[in-house]
Amino acid sequence: MKTDQAIYTYLKTGTEAFRILTGGMQLIGPYRFRSITLKALERRSDGVCEPDPGHPGPVYVIEFQAQPTQTAWYNLLTKLGLLGEELGGVEIVGILIFLHEQDDPRHPTGITAPGAPFRAVYLNRFLPDLLVQQPDNPYIAVLAPLVIERDEELKAQAPRLWQVIQSAPIPEPIRRNLAEILEFWFMERFSDLTPEEVFNMLRQLTPLEETRSYKIIFGRGKADGKAEGKADSLERLLRRRFGPVPDWAVKRIAAAESTQLDAWLDRVLDVDGIEELLGPAS
Repeated sequence: MKTDQAIYTYLKTGTEAFRILTGGMQLIGPYRFRSITLKALERRSDGVCEPDPGHPGPVYVIEFQAQPTQTAWYNLLTKLGLLGEELGGVEIVGILIFLHEQDDPRHPTGITAPGAPFRAVYLNRFLPDLLVQQPDNPYIAVLAPLVIERDEELKAQAPRLWQVIQSAPIPEPIRRNLAEILEFWFMERFSDLTPEEVFNMLRQLTPLEETRSYKIIFGRGKADGKAEGKADSLERLLRRRFGPVPDWAVKRIAAAESTQLDAWLDRVLDVDGIEELLGPAS
């Protein structure tokens, strides 16, 4: 499955996502999350958690390894070295997250020895138990497609996972991000199904015609729903073309009228950058 963009979006929702994905690690003090491109080799990190200015905590570089590869640790080592050169004088900790522990190539030897600035995390060791122990935690529910291996079991769980996210007491922007991640991973897992069939699978507890995504995608919403759907579609297209969408661009899109969104959607495949489409960040 493709995971880079979904993992970035997940980690961007905050410290609870970091805690779950790293198997219980806690961020002490104020942190902010971003994705960076290391210019020396044009390598993009899955995510970097940086302490806020004035906070002496370490910088965490997070890589998610969805497929087995013998160079996983060397890839992370390269990024830590390049980032260390850029930042200078700060402690940097590398975290490599695997779906299964057998995917860990375990070399170079001693990479995660006591005292080393690296940590391996294996989702299969703890995430299935967390799904049982904390069934109402949306940050855990959204990761279910990564560890529920049987397709039939995942299909049966789909409506409950969706409802956990929709009913959780979390800010609306985070709810939208988690819902989008869950949809994306279901579409990746069930690539033989149409988007409408995936939406229907997730929303079995809600009539399909009443769901927000159906109204957005199939044009049956009211004016507000259509505008919101256009904004969502534009953000998704921008992410697919240019990577993470900066906060200023998200706010500008959210504030735009429907006619302006139409104009941007018409041009989004022809521009070379977000600022060329939306205007300068300032």
